[in-house]
Amino acid sequence: MPILLIIFVAIFTQAVSGFGLALVSMPLLVAMLGIQTATPLVALVAFTAELLMLLRYRHAFNLRAVARLSAASVVGIPLGVYLLRRANPDVITAFLGVIIIGYALYALFAPRLPALSHPAWAYGLGFVAGLLSGAYNTSGPPVVIYGTCRRWSPAGFKSNLQGFFLLNSCVTITVHSLSGNMTRPVLQSYLQSLPAIALGLLAGFALDKRINQPTFRRIVLILLLLLGARLLWPI
Repeated sequence: MPILLIIFVAIFTQAVSGFGLALVSMPLLVAMLGIQTATPLVALVAFTAELLMLLRYRHAFNLRAVARLSAASVVGIPLGVYLLRRANPDVITAFLGVIIIGYALYALFAPRLPALSHPAWAYGLGFVAGLLSGAYNTSGPPVVIYGTCRRWSPAGFKSNLQGFFLLNSCVTITVHSLSGNMTRPVLQSYLQSLPAIALGLLAGFALDKRINQPTFRRIVLILLLLLGARLLWPI
């Protein structure tokens, strides 16, 4: 039941804001299941949610806007999965905490970032996103920063993110499968989570126009600070 509640809240956050599924769920699921199980599980959950969200917002999707990001991400994902299998779980869990805290602080203070036009930025940030996706399923921060610097419209922002995340999830799931990470407990947990995914999406779609977005976003970011700290300093 706690796992289903975590997935529901994470899916709801993604449906309302366009991102945040892994940032919300990974710290909590890592504490409960361990990072070796939580990472492939969240990849499966994310793929399901992102596919349905992209179908909903497909009218605003711009493939060219994420093509370079996605190409570079595909290169980084296998390296991230390799690090997940080879590195000390305590070290990569702590690093996940650093990533989450760093992103939450960045988003809370919301610095005015310059517009990016050179394609090298897309390749660089896309590679980092792929690396984070393979190891932690947290490809969101580099792509959110890129979309902000490219001045994507609100509708395009949410749609483009889902398109990027969906491809990332496909590649991540494939690499995890080839690496033997899609174990029976992972698949069982995913099947049990399907009702929570459906309820989270329905609730998010129903309320995304009624919720005060800045307030909701701030609450989520403060929660992420606490979750990141929990990974760095486990009780």
